[in-house]
Amino acid sequence: MTTVVVVRKAGQVAIAGDSLVTFGDTRLPHGYENNEKLFKVGDSWVGMAGTTAHFPVLRRALAWLPPEELKLHSRDEVFDTFLKIHPKLKEVFYLNTKEEDADPYESSQLTALIANASGIYGVYSYREVFEFDRFWAIGSGRAFALGAMYTAFDRAKTARELAEIGVKAGCEFDKNSDGPVKVQTIKLKGKD
Repeated sequence: MTTVVVVRKAGQVAIAGDSLVTFGDTRLPHGYENNEKLFKVGDSWVGMAGTTAHFPVLRRALAWLPPEELKLHSRDEVFDTFLKIHPKLKEVFYLNTKEEDADPYESSQLTALIANASGIYGVYSYREVFEFDRFWAIGSGRAFALGAMYTAFDRAKTARELAEIGVKAGCEFDKNSDGPVKVQTIKLKGKD
């Protein structure tokens, strides 16, 4: 899996992720493959957790949207954007939308975090969108990252510093996360 975090602090937003890919019990650490879990879409950075197949699919699906339809600067914009790509995920990329028999909605099977000048957002498989005030984490190392960021929030001076602390905790204690840690920061627009 992975450890990916988003942080909002001191006029900045940061998104960070580890660099390990796993296939069952096999580890493909940094140096054997360019394991980028963060990618840029317009003026936003996106990080994902889950199957490795999701990474190229989400990058391509978002790239197919015309710039005027690719909006990720509010909860509603993120929701609308992911709603627009859902049919492409099924029709073009053959997404299996089934999770359980009693699911309330068709699943996109995606978990992603988004960072841009307007804030930090999380998207989950039923297109639930959250806007976080301080920080959040996804992936198998999320509990370690959340605990570390909670503990360090008041003493960390920047969003970047706190994001690195979170992912490093995931790398230290989660068997499916490993460095190096990749971080992207953006100046927050008109907030904080």
